[in-house]
Amino acid sequence: MIAAIKPTGANTRGLLAYLYGPGRHDEHFDPHIVAGFAMLGMPDPGRDENATLTELGHYLDEPVSLRNSEFGKKVTDHVWHCPVRAAPEDRHLSDAEWGEIAQRIVQAAGIAPAGDDLGCRWIAVRHADDHIHILATTVREDGRRPKLHDSGIRVGDACREIEKDYGLRRLKKGDRTGARRPTQAQMHKAERLGWGKPSPEWLQDRIRAAIPHVTNAEEFIAYLEADGIEVQVRRGPSGDLLGYAVGRPGDLNEAGEQIYHPGSKISPDLSLPKIKARLESSQPEEHPTARRNRPSTPWHQAADALDTLHTDLADDTHAQAHITALGELIEATAQKAPANLRAELQAASKAFARAQRSQVRAEDRAANALRRAARDIVHTATGPDGSALAALVAALVWAAIVAGRWHEAKNHAHQADAARQAVQHLQTVADLALDPTLAELTARLPKEEARRVLASDVRAAVPDHAERIIADPAWPALATVLADAEAHGYQPHELLKEAAAQRELTTARQPARVLITRIQHTGRNPAPNRRAEAARRRSTITDSVRIQQTHNGQLPSATTTPTEQQHRQRR
Repeated sequence: MIAAIKPTGANTRGLLAYLYGPGRHDEHFDPHIVAGFAMLGMPDPGRDENATLTELGHYLDEPVSLRNSEFGKKVTDHVWHCPVRAAPEDRHLSDAEWGEIAQRIVQAAGIAPAGDDLGCRWIAVRHADDHIHILATTVREDGRRPKLHDSGIRVGDACREIEKDYGLRRLKKGDRTGARRPTQAQMHKAERLGWGKPSPEWLQDRIRAAIPHVTNAEEFIAYLEADGIEVQVRRGPSGDLLGYAVGRPGDLNEAGEQIYHPGSKISPDLSLPKIKARLESSQPEEHPTARRNRPSTPWHQAADALDTLHTDLADDTHAQAHITALGELIEATAQKAPANLRAELQAASKAFARAQRSQVRAEDRAANALRRAARDIVHTATGPDGSALAALVAALVWAAIVAGRWHEAKNHAHQADAARQAVQHLQTVADLALDPTLAELTARLPKEEARRVLASDVRAAVPDHAERIIADPAWPALATVLADAEAHGYQPHELLKEAAAQRELTTARQPARVLITRIQHTGRNPAPNRRAEAARRRSTITDSVRIQQTHNGQLPSATTTPTEQQHRQRR
């Protein structure tokens, strides 16, 4: 059950006209009052043909009119409006039940506290099966204003209790970290103009897409402007950036002026202070080219950065920082991935945005490696090769699972649900990214005898999951990976143990696929053959001893003549 408190207004009669009218699409039928502050004697235009909307409006406004006549400063924001809607799958509620629900909501909000005969005047109008509208005038019978601070939280808590008591669909408790829902006016405007999304949602996507590209707040503002977004900034006398608001091109008000939305109103984590904290927590390296010139690509480095995520969640502030940066990494990957994977990655990024924020304050400096990996990806000139992308997406799947578990442990219901949604999208991408690699590996299938030996390695290394791995359709490809690794000097059972330790296999839908990406990522820099390595070490040690002995005069050097050698021996 959702109760959405609307901004206050000043026209009681105007709201009544909507509640008793046909609706925008003729969806209102049989409007009538199901509850109110005093049902006896209250005019109801839906049930009494002699009652009028004007009469009902005056009746509700009496305490407001009385206060305004006695005090010099008039009350002009006295209309409180709260639609209350049941879920589509909920059972049909009777008028009496809706009346009881309305009573509980106005009590929780502070409109009409329980046992208070001097509360505000209110009514609940029903004009559809699945919802009611509560209208109240926010001046009490004693002339005082009600205490409505944090009324939304109290009403939300009351809805959770109502769901339990009436056997309705149970929703998750809010934590004040969710983005604001677009208003009906914004949704209708987007539909009218042919926009796929309302302006706040469109702007939120653009802001999140900008974050991995920049390193400070000024760069952030410049990037938004270059991306075609209308930007208003607020600066102090010193020129320091204090705040910002953004607008969608073409989103104008009735006067033809650009409509702007402060970042904090679009989403709580997009306020300027929070964006500055994230951006300025990791300063650019003094010599960034040194890291980029290593054999490892940004895609591999990102997967490396994710390897330790499960150990970085021990401290709550560090955990929240890493989860926030993980969202930036998913967004960066979505921007640079091949076109056939981009839509699912963007859906994962959008879903995970809710998991990026909670009431836990993040220590942003702790997530420097992940955030740096995201920046490297969006600034790389080339896309990933197939195995690198498959390894990174597989690591993102596991990281999102770990993030969801942390949120679950902290009872962050909305965030845990968002992480689960992101995992579903990422798993789809992981399957698509790995398919070409699987086809190539399966075409080079080891001989049957070799596969039997490798299956024995699997049973020895991961006995609890061995049969699932061998039954996995991707097992032939995994056998090829293990055979390739063995040819480069690795021990298959050691690789299997290491891969299983990095990513538990209980939750893996296809454990062989998981092991392929982990082992390929681990083995991207092949180790030399163990026997060759041992021989090389013996040779190195022998050479070192000979050099030392030559230096001490114990052995002849390569330039010593035979006569000199004999002379030294005699000495």
